[in-house]
Amino acid sequence: MANIWQPNPAINEYECDAMAMVLEARHGFHAAAVADFFATWHNGRGDADRSTAWHNIAAWVRAREHDRLEQE
Repeated sequence: MANIWQPNPAINEYECDAMAMVLEARHGFHAAAVADFFATWHNGRGDADRSTAWHNIAAWVRAREHDRLEQE
C-alpha cells in the first residue's frame, strides 16, 4: 500500500489533460511556451519532478494542437 504522506511526482493522464485545457484557455497559442517556462523555472530551482511534469504538459499541449490542425 502506498504511503499517502509521500508526494507522488507522477501526474496522470487526466491531470495532464486538465492542465493543458486550462493553459490553452488562459494563454491560447502561447500555452506550450508557458508550460516550457515553468519546466525551465522548476529545473533551475532543482525540482526535477515538477520540471518533468511541466515538460509533459507542454508536450500534451503540442499534441492537442497538432490533433486540432490535422482535423481541419
